Order: sequence, then C-alpha cells, then structure tokens
Amino acid sequence: MSVSPLISVVDDDASVRVSLEGLIRSLGYRVASFDCASAFLASETRGETACVISDVQMPGMTGFELAQTLRAEAATPPVILMSAFADEGARARADQAGAVCFLKKPFSGDSLIGCIERALAA
Repeated sequence: MSVSPLISVVDDDASVRVSLEGLIRSLGYRVASFDCASAFLASETRGETACVISDVQMPGMTGFELAQTLRAEAATPPVILMSAFADEGARARADQAGAVCFLKKPFSGDSLIGCIERALAA
C-alpha cells in the first residue's frame, strides 16, 4: 500500500489553515500545517513534504523568502504561493522565487486542486 503525498500548509491565519487542511484531506492527501515558515523549516515532516502551500505575507519569513530558501536546496518540494494582495509585482516575485503557482485569495477549490496536481506532476 502506497502512502499518499504530504502537503504542508504554511499560513499565519488559523482559519485558512483549517480550511485548506479539510480540502486537502478530502482529495486523499496527508496534510501538515504550520503557522510560520520557520516552524515548517524546523519540522520533522519537512523532508517528506511533496508540496508546500504558503501565504506570502506572514510575520518573520515571507512566503517569497520561504520559496527562495527551499529553491536553494538540492531536493526541494514545489511551492504554491497565495496572497490577498496579488498584483503583477507579487506575481513576478513568485515566479522569481520559483513558485509553481500563485493564487489570489480568495480562490476556488478547483484552482487550488489544479495547482496541487501541477505541483505534484512536476
């Protein structure tokens, strides 16, 4: 029996984490959530994470910085970034950071599902 991929959610907003956890579990994936980038980076589950979904604006390390940090590593999981403030500058920064997707909050479940599928296929 194979183990389903682990999706890690990083967002300082507890309601967003809970909502995303429910959606991700309903798709058959395992999920771990973190309230900040440093908590994810220090976690034991980091090494088995198949995809990271992160908010851009968080205290401490931003989602852009998290994506850049992960990208600098040899075996990095794909990163999906999300933000309520998604202008063209933010989209360009997400691309530069190596994000596979950039979602503007609020977004549809279908949009997120498409991003997760794209990330896991990469």
